[in-house]
Amino acid sequence: MKDFINWHKIKNNIEGKRQRLNFQIRDILFCSIGENVGFEQDGRGQEFLRPVVIIKKFNKEVFWGVPLTHTEKKGKYYFSFNLNNEVSVAILSQLKLFDAKRIKYKIGMINEKDFDILKEKIRQLLA
Repeated sequence: MKDFINWHKIKNNIEGKRQRLNFQIRDILFCSIGENVGFEQDGRGQEFLRPVVIIKKFNKEVFWGVPLTHTEKKGKYYFSFNLNNEVSVAILSQLKLFDAKRIKYKIGMINEKDFDILKEKIRQLLA
């Protein structure tokens, strides 16, 4: 069962944040992405967190990000790479705009080679 009531409490606190953490392209951050509808990727735990890789920084407030999972998935909608000696899988179909208020903390950075492949896979989805 989805926990929308607690998510809305957390979301209200996030909206009230005055400061946003600094971030850059290729950063992998834990973000409060929430409890979402249907097949949209959800966050986990008390703060509805999920790791997200930053694809494009528009300004200090917003960025395009792709949620990550440790669940191994194959196909054109996924991209697997190594992060901190573990396999992470980018869920390409879940690319979305995030406000930096959702950022909780940084956990790493995708290497340049993998990032270039990730961007190309996203371009292919848009074609």
